[in-house]
Amino acid sequence: MRSGAGGFGGVRSPQPSAGVTRVNPQADLSRLGFGVAVGHATDEAGATGCTVVRGESGGLRASAHLFGRATGTREVALLEPGASNDQVDAILLTGGSAYGLDAAAGVMQWMEQRGRGFPIAGGVVPIVPAAVVFDLAPLGRFDARPTAQMAYQACDSATTTGIAEGSVGAGAGCTVGKALGPQHAMKGGVGVGIAGLPGDHGVMAAAVTVVNAFGHVRDATGTIIAGPRGADGTLVDTEAAILAGSLWGGFRGGESTTISVVMLNAALSKSELQQLARAASAAYHRRLGPAGTSFDGDVIFAVSPMEGRRVPLIQAEGAAVAALEVAIVRAVRAARGRDGIPGLAD
Repeated sequence: MRSGAGGFGGVRSPQPSAGVTRVNPQADLSRLGFGVAVGHATDEAGATGCTVVRGESGGLRASAHLFGRATGTREVALLEPGASNDQVDAILLTGGSAYGLDAAAGVMQWMEQRGRGFPIAGGVVPIVPAAVVFDLAPLGRFDARPTAQMAYQACDSATTTGIAEGSVGAGAGCTVGKALGPQHAMKGGVGVGIAGLPGDHGVMAAAVTVVNAFGHVRDATGTIIAGPRGADGTLVDTEAAILAGSLWGGFRGGESTTISVVMLNAALSKSELQQLARAASAAYHRRLGPAGTSFDGDVIFAVSPMEGRRVPLIQAEGAAVAALEVAIVRAVRAARGRDGIPGLAD
């Protein structure tokens, strides 16, 4: 189906999730020079959704690091430094497991209607890499998946300020602490982090993350703030439980993933962005326990403006790690519980 720029296929857009008001007040991406906008679309009843990170007015340079061994992705081969294309139009983070990858068609239509994409004879081909989280259970409905219509809405509503966090977008159906079984889990969600030093000699990084980990989450002090709840309600150190061999009775592999986009307000090459994405994985290992396992689909995308000032890579890496650490913690702090699974924002 085709439509004008005002909607997807002439179908009425789903209504935004009610009561989503939590935002990161520091995340003013336009003022800080990122050139990036972020949008969500949420199926509240189905407990799923998607989140789009796109350029405000044009494309972005991007690469990625896939370090979980159970990933669900689209177009990531184009992000390799040796790939011929040098630009992407958006990154899609989506629920729905592999079903959710179909939603990228909505982002592509939004871009095509505006002439944004790789130019070819007769038009453009938008480049939209994507990664998924498994949210088909235990919340909502198994048959609820993000649609192309929802991804179009997320792209159309993307903003540079007031970006919603918590149980919204791709975080709508996320849970953490599933290591002892879903009945012991807590609510995960979307978080936004900002870090770095502004000014001509500094670099700023922003991060958007979707936290759906099977283990625990630690805050900046190292305290476990969300994770598997033991029989007495206390939070369990998942890594310690793994070493003790005490969690396998309720744990199911392949249902846990944390996916993220880190952004810079300075220009890097694709090779540098891939290195940045690798460096940013330190935030996962500091805040999530464990991360990057054989049971995870953990992915980090890294994006920067196509043109702009240059900064030392090590400086950019430090900012990216710090921003992603903040985003991971904010994702669980802003998440509202549902269907018997509690959240820190309840």
